[in-house]
Amino acid sequence: MLDRKGKIFIAGHNGMVGSSLVTAFSTGGFSQIVTARRSDLDLTDPVAVTSFFQKHKPDYVVLSAAKVGGIQANINAPVEFLLENLKIQNNVIMASFESGVRKFCFLGSSCIYPKDSPQPMKEEYLLTGPLEPTNEGYSLAKIAGLRLVQYLNTQYGFCGINPMPCNLYGKNDSFDPTHSHVLSAMVKKFSDAVEGGLDEVSMWGTGIARREFMNVQDLADAILFLMDNYELSEIINVGWGQDVSISELATIVAEEAGFRGNILWDSSKPDGMLRKCLDVRRITDLGFRPQINLRNGIKAMFEEYGHFKKGRGKQ
Repeated sequence: MLDRKGKIFIAGHNGMVGSSLVTAFSTGGFSQIVTARRSDLDLTDPVAVTSFFQKHKPDYVVLSAAKVGGIQANINAPVEFLLENLKIQNNVIMASFESGVRKFCFLGSSCIYPKDSPQPMKEEYLLTGPLEPTNEGYSLAKIAGLRLVQYLNTQYGFCGINPMPCNLYGKNDSFDPTHSHVLSAMVKKFSDAVEGGLDEVSMWGTGIARREFMNVQDLADAILFLMDNYELSEIINVGWGQDVSISELATIVAEEAGFRGNILWDSSKPDGMLRKCLDVRRITDLGFRPQINLRNGIKAMFEEYGHFKKGRGKQ
């Protein structure tokens, strides 16, 4: 178990995951939580990152900062998704190692698994086949990051863990059409359709792709749990171990929005990987299970979108 008097740096604290991590670790008894705004610390700058670690000397680090986006963003900018994430990861991981951080957490993604991976995806399926082309740049960066943590552990005894979560949603999610993920994009679309009196909504792809969704609050609780209870650098999946088709998800979101029109599917747009469902037996055997079911999570997302529209205006 981590020393609650220790100092923990949560990189990316303003993001969806990072903000939930701050809440989880604060609730979990940590009083010395170190954060840095992007305007104050450029994580792609190795000199700045090294200086920050020398100044603050954190005992623990959770790296949740990353360049993220939906399918279209990944298709449009694979160079940026690869390079920016590599820079952030290399700088923070190496600064953590060199400054003597006691335990490190590298937050990965289920997109690291092969496009045609058997389902549900077990941790040992990593690097057993080609990646999904639509987000390959991001996936390669994440694989490089987890491998660096593992190599530092094997070669130097660095204590680092590599949790791999499923698709996430929740508080502080993005509703930007360019950068949002599937669930938040749906919430916006159906909410706006009802408000605008529309009788049809167009969705990307065919709707047959299947995804596993977990609320970011559950992920934050899982990270705290793993930092306390898991010592291996081997990757560990985090999720429900249950998935839903995108068309089924759209039906649920439409129902919660009160939308009674037609849902049209644009098959000219990519589905991405046809199925992504994690085998979560490792973390379940350790004693962790998520608590926020999908239906309740979606209800909360509509509240989140309502707050967003009131606070920052419609996008």
